[in-house]
Amino acid sequence: MQLDTAHLLALAAALGWASGLRLYAVLFLTGLAGYLGWVELPAGLQVLQQPLVLAASGAMLLIEFLADKIPLVDSLWDALHTLIRIPAGAALAAAVFGGDNATWATIAALMGGALAATSHTAKATARAAINTSPEPFSNIAASLAGDALVPLMLWLAWTHPLIFSVLLLLALALMVWLIHNLWRFVRALWNRRPMNWRRTHVH
Repeated sequence: MQLDTAHLLALAAALGWASGLRLYAVLFLTGLAGYLGWVELPAGLQVLQQPLVLAASGAMLLIEFLADKIPLVDSLWDALHTLIRIPAGAALAAAVFGGDNATWATIAALMGGALAATSHTAKATARAAINTSPEPFSNIAASLAGDALVPLMLWLAWTHPLIFSVLLLLALALMVWLIHNLWRFVRALWNRRPMNWRRTHVH
């Protein structure tokens, strides 16, 4: 299927946004879809369907899947990937257009990087807030929701780009709201810790 510019932009947006949540799932699922012939990947993404790349991204996907289910480990994983997910999202989005269309590739890279930064920040902030609760179930539920959301949005970008675009706008609005409110919550908890420590040690 020959994809038009609007469809390619939807795909680039999906790859950028999803990379901020589950980078290795994006790499593996995109490559697997191309390898199995479910979709014809743009030339810039076809490296993802190579067996060695699939094996590497699959191994990292498994590690990330497990790490994301463990409280505090998930936040450490997010912190370590702050410098990885955002440029990766930009690179994947640009690769949708390849080097033959530098203008659209540049636009896609800027869009993909911005979307990856937004989704990564929302995820990291939300998980940090959830980790303030001692029970592990909300953490696991949030992680499983991310596991399901990423393949769903990638599939919609390929098959129903208009529906994907509407859902992406809604997701972005929710993420901006989460970043604003949860960051204030986490910061308030952090600011109270030294005060409580001083009170405990004074008495």
